[in-house]
Amino acid sequence: QVQLVESGGGLVQAGGSLRLSCAASGTIFSIDAMGWYRQAPGKQRELVATITSRGSANYADSVKGRFTISRGNAKNTVYLQMNSLKPEDTAVYYCNALLVFVYWGQGTQVTVSS
Repeated sequence: QVQLVESGGGLVQAGGSLRLSCAASGTIFSIDAMGWYRQAPGKQRELVATITSRGSANYADSVKGRFTISRGNAKNTVYLQMNSLKPEDTAVYYCNALLVFVYWGQGTQVTVSS
């Protein structure tokens, strides 16, 4: 079993920054990729950014140039540095990890006030 725990969400003013963290624990041999998704009220969950075990990153167009995804040295952690936040970035942010199956964290709320 694999558990993902996110942290770092909160309330920030537009233009501000937040850094999300996600740590995976449990029976892990290797993680192929990790990523961040978000879901705003009344909307479907959408991809924010993903990163492979080799460090190849992919971003949604809406966050390119503002968000940076990175893996920790332990490779079981993933971070999302969010700069120049906008009110439309308000959502619950979920971490996921691709092993044999896909695992999801519980989510962390990010609220950007205008």
